[in-house]
Amino acid sequence: VDEIRTIYRRRRDCLVESLTRAGWEIPSPPATMFAWAPIPESYQALGSLEFSKLLLERAHVAVSPGIGFGEYGEGFVRIALVENEQRIRQAARNIRKFLAEPAESMHNVIPLASAPNRQG
Repeated sequence: VDEIRTIYRRRRDCLVESLTRAGWEIPSPPATMFAWAPIPESYQALGSLEFSKLLLERAHVAVSPGIGFGEYGEGFVRIALVENEQRIRQAARNIRKFLAEPAESMHNVIPLASAPNRQG
């Protein structure tokens, strides 16, 4: 148990430090294998589902949209600490590049809340 706790603590610290350097500050989870990261302010209007899709498409990083865990999860993404530290650092580098993209690159992204109702 101590060995596993140490592994997850290192991964958590690596994630928090790496994302902070990338310009995305997330709280350090106290005792879990998941980090709940608030969506950066400039992307909040997209919602957690669209932001998660963007991270996958543009940064090649998979996260879970917070809305999938209930209404209180909206505004957050959940990151599982399942990768080794090298892969976590690579993901943070990809995220840093994504966050540095000019806002104009988001012109074709429609926030889910603004999308037309398709049930009609």
